[in-house]
Amino acid sequence: MNILLIAATRKEIEPLIHYLSERIYLRKNQRVDVVVAGVGMMDTTYTLAKKFSQYKYTLAIQAGIAGSFHPIFAPGMVVTIKEDMVGDMGVMHNREWQDLFDLGLAEDNGGPWKNKKLVNPHKELLGKIQLECVRGITVNQVSTNHDFIQGIKDKYMPVTESMEGAAFHYVCLKESIPFIQFRAISNMIGERDKKKWKMKEAVDALNAEVIKFLNQITDPY
Repeated sequence: MNILLIAATRKEIEPLIHYLSERIYLRKNQRVDVVVAGVGMMDTTYTLAKKFSQYKYTLAIQAGIAGSFHPIFAPGMVVTIKEDMVGDMGVMHNREWQDLFDLGLAEDNGGPWKNKKLVNPHKELLGKIQLECVRGITVNQVSTNHDFIQGIKDKYMPVTESMEGAAFHYVCLKESIPFIQFRAISNMIGERDKKKWKMKEAVDALNAEVIKFLNQITDPY
């Protein structure tokens, strides 16, 4: 099994990097490559496309933090993403947000989109993880505007917000690479006071879950 582990920043997966460096994860017929892509959809898309052109992976894992739209998914929790969407590519028209699908610039079910979503079809893989599997939204910002946040919630009904998830799903689907996205909640969407964010708790929980998953699917010998 050849695994690519990707994150936007080193800080998000620092414990995991140390964990892997202390163990032999390069064995016959088995390897784990770690790459820090940078923040945002463009860096993620470019990095994945380049890595996939250089090497054949049997699984891609994205690990990162996210904001939460719902109190039930509180800071410190970890979830997996069953489907992701792009939340800020379109136009505001008559106080109503219209995305590329509304504008007729993209087909609702034009590959790899499925009913306007980038759906992870690998249910058996997702089923190996004892975490809530939710919908994510990807935007080019940390959302703080109340009207924008409410509009996103009403239109897309997401649970998490990140800046890379949709790009990860998009490239993996286009390249037919099995994939899974882990997200740890660091803050509630709209919370501007970073003292109330639980970054350390989110990073610790995220890395613990990814390590657990890697140990589950890789051969220890």
